[in-house]
Amino acid sequence: MTRKLFGTDGIRGTTNEGVMTATMAMRVAQAAGNHFRRGHHRHRVVIGKDTRLSGYMMESALVAGFTSVGVDVIMTGPLPTPAVALLTREMRADLGVMISASHNPYRDNGLKLFGPDGFKLSDETEAEIEALVELQPELVAAQDIGRARRVDDAPGRYIHGVKQSVSDDIRFDDLKVVVDCANGAAYQVAPSAIWELGAEVIALGVEPNGTNINDGVGSTSLDAVKARVIAEGADIGIALDGDADRLIVIDEKGQTVDGDQIMALIATRAAEKGELRGGGVVATVMSNLGLERYLETQNLTLERAKVGDRYVLEKMKAGGFNIGGEQSGHMIMLDHGTTGDGTVAALRVLASLVRSGKRASEMLHMFEPVPQLLKNVRYDGGDPLGDAKVKAVIADAEAELAGKGRLVIRKSGTEPLIRVMAEGDDSAQVETVVDRICDAVKAAAA
Repeated sequence: MTRKLFGTDGIRGTTNEGVMTATMAMRVAQAAGNHFRRGHHRHRVVIGKDTRLSGYMMESALVAGFTSVGVDVIMTGPLPTPAVALLTREMRADLGVMISASHNPYRDNGLKLFGPDGFKLSDETEAEIEALVELQPELVAAQDIGRARRVDDAPGRYIHGVKQSVSDDIRFDDLKVVVDCANGAAYQVAPSAIWELGAEVIALGVEPNGTNINDGVGSTSLDAVKARVIAEGADIGIALDGDADRLIVIDEKGQTVDGDQIMALIATRAAEKGELRGGGVVATVMSNLGLERYLETQNLTLERAKVGDRYVLEKMKAGGFNIGGEQSGHMIMLDHGTTGDGTVAALRVLASLVRSGKRASEMLHMFEPVPQLLKNVRYDGGDPLGDAKVKAVIADAEAELAGKGRLVIRKSGTEPLIRVMAEGDDSAQVETVVDRICDAVKAAAA
């Protein structure tokens, strides 16, 4: 069936428009509640959120939906996406929901659903829930309506959990760390976890007001954290996104370290300790060719998945891998969680920094990236990629890059965009190829 609600990472859209309304949130909750209400125990759902103004509205709608079909609700308040996944499993909930649009601006919001095992739902389960949304919900009798409560210890539980990802002999006492929380879900827990492990923490993006999430701060707006690292003379900068499931690092010189470099570091250290499973890592089609070449020098492999951390996770589970991620900063470490966790990844980077005794700029740039260019083309409908002229231009570009680079063209799963990416050893050639394809797509979309 055609997916009307779920994209590559849950349901997402502009608040009070399309699929992202309180009415739809209630219907999704009723459908998901009916789907997961199996057995004769009291059923429960964990609901977390980031700091968007619309989070209150969506939370209330979800509570109404779940309780109306007999599911008890546990609300955590602002908490990272991986924390909701963790608590769903630890509290033996039937499912979990994170209210967040990740790195998007505050006007957007979204719903990310987790099963009782703490993993994001499969395509098949999402399709089943979509089908139930179209039907009349099975409401329970008045005496069976679910109850709702807030828990106060959720942040502490999560902080304790992420600190377990670091060996007992590791302390960050000599590190000065800038922690940019994007005015988002981790504004309390990430600085606290790093501080409790001994670091001097300079917190940035920790004053959410409902409308400033991801606004000039966080992993998609790096100027602020770079400037602060330099101004403070910090050893390293940590930049999270709005729901803290992704991480970008800034070295002491103010240089960006993306997810590919972080993956290379974490995988190399794990392999050295005999803790890497699967013989390599899983990344997406967007990860740099330089990462693949570097891993080959370490006798490790790179398996590529479709874009989206859920698809990375599926390939990890199928192939027995325990480390995977995305260039954008999602880091999945199955020994420590069920989904991408920017805070856990940050702690692993900081631990490696301590063990190496090196400066961040010396340790974190594991390989030289191959020139890569990504451009987005917005379209209003139709299928520009199905146009014969666009197909011909793409075929010519693939032939031109054969043996010297890669070409990846895909539709965004969350926005009406076509993403055109090329990489190769010749940067001028890469730029020419991308521009040529973008021009063809624009013409077809006009």
